[in-house]
Amino acid sequence: MSNAWSQSTHEAYSSGLLVWHVHCDARSVPESLRAPAHHSHVASFVASLAGSYSGSAISNYLYGLRAWHILHSIEWKLNALEMEALLKGAARLAPESSKRKPRHPYTPEFIAEVGKHLDLHLPLDASVYACLTDGFYSVVRVGEFTVPRLNSFDPTKHITPANLRTETNQNGMEVTVLHVPHTKAAPLEGEDVCWSRQHGPTDPYEALANHRRVNNPGDTDHLFAYRHKGHLRPLTKSAFIKRVAAAARAAGLEPLQGHGIRIGATLFYLLRGVPFEAMKVMGRWSSDAFLRYLRKHAQILTPYIQADPDVHRTFSHFIMPTQATLQGCQ
Repeated sequence: MSNAWSQSTHEAYSSGLLVWHVHCDARSVPESLRAPAHHSHVASFVASLAGSYSGSAISNYLYGLRAWHILHSIEWKLNALEMEALLKGAARLAPESSKRKPRHPYTPEFIAEVGKHLDLHLPLDASVYACLTDGFYSVVRVGEFTVPRLNSFDPTKHITPANLRTETNQNGMEVTVLHVPHTKAAPLEGEDVCWSRQHGPTDPYEALANHRRVNNPGDTDHLFAYRHKGHLRPLTKSAFIKRVAAAARAAGLEPLQGHGIRIGATLFYLLRGVPFEAMKVMGRWSSDAFLRYLRKHAQILTPYIQADPDVHRTFSHFIMPTQATLQGCQ
């Protein structure tokens, strides 16, 4: 059952368990009322956090406690409606300091400026720039192209040169496909991501070719491994973010968060006119969650709200429920 939650979720939920036990210790709650957790104590737990933590943090703490019960086959029986109201109230009481500012999106222009302050003849810089450009144009999560720690690389879970292939459509247009063996949505079978050639200095093909010339990773090495003291070192997420941030500051730009790559890539393709449904496929979203990334709504929606019937029909199909959906709601 422990495999029902990803490693990152394990880490987040463990923090919630720590806070729960600190709360119980401070109030002398006996062990017998901690597991199974008594409703009144859980309600007190959530209420005590309100005003000090963000709503999402408190929800994670609660779901961590719930997962702990499930994993140990302990009954989890709370008043769901009351708990929902408590979480909503806690979210509204969240201090401004706990609210994350909207992540700014990466753009090709930003990436190009970062590239000017990387020495692409150096192993680390060549690796980082290839990871940045390939990751942007394939709309991936940074964690899918990097490893969490230096000693955590596993060729059965992380990307390698052997996972690369080239495909061509009936019109002769080429695309590079990379199979990511392990993703959050598909931990066992993995998922394919893809990118194509681009004009200008952010071309992912040239960046990857340069990286492979400089570092020459083998088929079973991490795809973005770089030379370090005579050995290949897998590219960690922290090393990637740190180097990109340093190059951004050198360019006189404010460093952006790693998740901004996926946000920026989504906006980039939508502004190019990629249909919403095609964007869902490329970004590997099973729901419409990617809509929260929307910025520049007017520019994105402009071609879909014109008088042209074909384009308008495409937009209407996306936003209006289908007849099957309507019948299912009856």
